Amino acid sequence: MRRHSVSYPEPPANQGTRNDWATLRTLLPYLWAYKWRVLLAFTFLVAAKLANVGVPLVLKALIDHMTITPGKPQALLVLPVGILVAYGALRLCTTMFTELREFVFAKVTQSAVRTIALKVFRHLHALSLRFHLNRQTGGMTRDIERGTRGISSLVSYTLYSILPTLVEIVLVIGYLVLHYDVWFAVIALTALTIYIGYTVAVTEWRTNFRRTMNELDSKANTRAIDSLINYETVKYFGNEDYEARRYDKSMHKWETAAIKSQTSLSILNTGQSLIIAVAVTLILWRATQGVIDGKMTLGDLVLVNAFMIQLYIPLNFLGVIYREIKQSLADMERLFTLLDQHREVADAPHAKPLAIDGAEVRFSHVNFSYESKRQILFDVDFTIPAGSTTAVVGHSGSGKSTLSRLLFRFYDVNSGNITIDGQDLRDVTQISLRKAIGIVPQDTVLFNDTIEYNIAYGRPDASKDEIIAAARAAYIHDFIESLPDGYATMVGERGLKLSGGEKQRVAIARTLLKNPAILIFDEATSALDSKAEQAIQSQLKEIAKHRTTLVIAHRLSTIADAAQILVLDHGRILERGTHAQLLAKDGAYAQMWARQQARQESEATVPSSEEIGPESEAA
Repeated sequence: MRRHSVSYPEPPANQGTRNDWATLRTLLPYLWAYKWRVLLAFTFLVAAKLANVGVPLVLKALIDHMTITPGKPQALLVLPVGILVAYGALRLCTTMFTELREFVFAKVTQSAVRTIALKVFRHLHALSLRFHLNRQTGGMTRDIERGTRGISSLVSYTLYSILPTLVEIVLVIGYLVLHYDVWFAVIALTALTIYIGYTVAVTEWRTNFRRTMNELDSKANTRAIDSLINYETVKYFGNEDYEARRYDKSMHKWETAAIKSQTSLSILNTGQSLIIAVAVTLILWRATQGVIDGKMTLGDLVLVNAFMIQLYIPLNFLGVIYREIKQSLADMERLFTLLDQHREVADAPHAKPLAIDGAEVRFSHVNFSYESKRQILFDVDFTIPAGSTTAVVGHSGSGKSTLSRLLFRFYDVNSGNITIDGQDLRDVTQISLRKAIGIVPQDTVLFNDTIEYNIAYGRPDASKDEIIAAARAAYIHDFIESLPDGYATMVGERGLKLSGGEKQRVAIARTLLKNPAILIFDEATSALDSKAEQAIQSQLKEIAKHRTTLVIAHRLSTIADAAQILVLDHGRILERGTHAQLLAKDGAYAQMWARQQARQESEATVPSSEEIGPESEAA
């Protein structure tokens, strides 16, 4: 058997700020997956802009045709049907090709959003328990929401606004250079350069305000959600006003950043309007002078004016669009940063599915620490023979629950190794490992769904009969049947509509339905009263008979018949043996046993509320 003694520290997460090009490079492959749709949409885009630029040309031809000149008597004027038809056709083509572009590209945008959102969701589930213990759920969900919305906005603004405007700029400038005085093109290009430079510079300055707003919004949202999740605790201590003040403090900071953002927006809009007004006035001046000098016709004057209006109206929007794109990129940056988070625990390249042959579990000289400064386990070495039960006891913080986390490979050991049937956990796939292990945790958290859904979560493809059988085995079927909605009863967020004992029974039923080869009971009956605990203990023992079982226990009476009991103290195995052997040693275990027995005897002498009766209560 190969032995590992290598430390596996957590790789640092990418905390740097992604630049806009890096964000775009991350996005482009998702769009290019539909390259034929992208190319077809671009073709429709160019066709729509060609038709749009053709409209002023037809308008010029119409005006020149209708203009009365000394050599063209009014009597010779006729209705230019062909020109009118061409004008209407070009207007129709502009709209038609634009709609075709949107129709073709819609699937590209929505598929990219769906694919990225799914990838982020899967990646978050693949990250380590350490990441999820440190995360702030409210802020993270807001980042995902804004990021996916930012993808739609970015693609929409780019394809539907920026690219069409750039294509139109190229067509218009090209026509001015070929057919008119060079000053028209010089004025238009100079104004465009100043406009774009000004917009980019001011928007870059404004982006910091947007980024600050995002961060403050996420913090405020995190604070609000955390407060609402802990609603009962807030009520217990009467801290509603305190929570409102904390939330308002966060929102006040957000308000300050939002005001700065809006003020800077006014500065940007004013500057853009000034540049456009000067450019249009200069071009109109040159066109008017051309008509006076006889170098241009009235049709040319209308054409140039129409070109400028056609160009600068979307260009005016281009400033807004650029700001929105920068904001979308800022939103997407936080989303893709989640994808940059490194997986602390990943399958090895050579990892194979776990092969179960009896399910012997062995911890071999395991050392482990969550943080380098504080070691949790010291040279822990024990074996759970296949089909047997090993119990671990010890005071709070001794490292008992850490054993189950390491067995599930939520973390990798710093040194030593853990094997199942001789296979190191780092050499097998995590999905096969976790499929072989079932756990009933001390703190059971349920999904905000039905009781049936929560039990079936142990094996989602289980039949209704199998779900009921698991509920019966966990002694919760009768309780479920007594509810008005039975198995369709909603349990509330984190299962808050059920008592601790009821949640624990659901967790037991869920684990039974999974039917794993290895069982972990992490103080599985701690939330049950003595009567309920006795009722379920015999069933748990029956379930564990042919399975390898690790029991993390607080009440020593529940593990008295375990094949092996380990006493853990400050991360070290202090004692080991059967219940009888440990009592005979008269050590730490015997002292724990004596204390618990004395406590039980003391509690037995106190009459229950049923024994006191109503009259005693009134007294």
